[in-house]
Amino acid sequence: MTRGAPRTRRASTGDRIEGTVIAAHGRHYLVTPEDGGPMLQCFPRGKKSDVAVGDRVIYEPSSADQGVIGEIGERRNLLYRSDQFKSKLFAANLDQLLIVLATEPHFSEDLLGRALIAAEAHGLESLIVLNKIDVEAALPLARARLAPYRELGYMVIELSAKMAPGDVHPQLDARLKDRSTILLGQSGMGKSTLVNLLVPDADAATRDISSALNSGRHTTTFTRLYGLPGGGSLIDSPGFQEFGLHHLTEGQLERAFADFRPYLGHCRFYNCHHLHEPGCAVLEAVEAGRIRPERHALYAQLVHEASQIVR
Repeated sequence: MTRGAPRTRRASTGDRIEGTVIAAHGRHYLVTPEDGGPMLQCFPRGKKSDVAVGDRVIYEPSSADQGVIGEIGERRNLLYRSDQFKSKLFAANLDQLLIVLATEPHFSEDLLGRALIAAEAHGLESLIVLNKIDVEAALPLARARLAPYRELGYMVIELSAKMAPGDVHPQLDARLKDRSTILLGQSGMGKSTLVNLLVPDADAATRDISSALNSGRHTTTFTRLYGLPGGGSLIDSPGFQEFGLHHLTEGQLERAFADFRPYLGHCRFYNCHHLHEPGCAVLEAVEAGRIRPERHALYAQLVHEASQIVR
């Protein structure tokens, strides 16, 4: 050690240390301490676990490389999906959602709509990436399906992460810099290719995290946080095939539809559900073509799902 250099104090059992959760797999969490020390595996205290990647936590070391999470810091937000049976945490303390779609395979517009509604409900900005634009035969249809979302004000960035990797940084770096971004996408959309371009050491980091979580070869089944070279962080969540929003109230849902907002408060009845009521300004907008019927159908489906109660 260089003379006069500060000594790094090894945490001892009983210490209370602040850190950030960078990966989650079941009840296993990886935490990096605030002082920049090595990551360690932590477990929540008690049987119930509501820790999410991106959480600031207080933990107590129980050994050289393990600890117990005692407190979760105050969150700016928490993104998760839920149905009437269970909920699945995505991440906490986010700034924006980036959803990756592709020209092929065919992306789910239902999942896209649900992800955008979740982002709106939790105060997040949304960014849509249309990948694989080199598949020219499928590009016109993909663009046509995304045109209504552009009209609603959502940013759509087109790229080909595999065939034109040099275009990725110029199009995305400025939008990711110094922000906490969660990356969502169905399997097959090219999300892993995009992550490897944005995070140069992503593969090595994933292997390290997988080893530390004792998850072996199951490297795609956990959510993890990567620091971005230009500042900010990227949280990669496993490919998802469903996005329940059972936890959102009817009031939260109606306000999360950007195309509904100009008409809210203008219905005949103050407690209008925007489903079948006479004098509903939202339904009148649907009838007049100012709101797409598909969007209203999604709203009706989400209201129906939220009303389901397990007895």
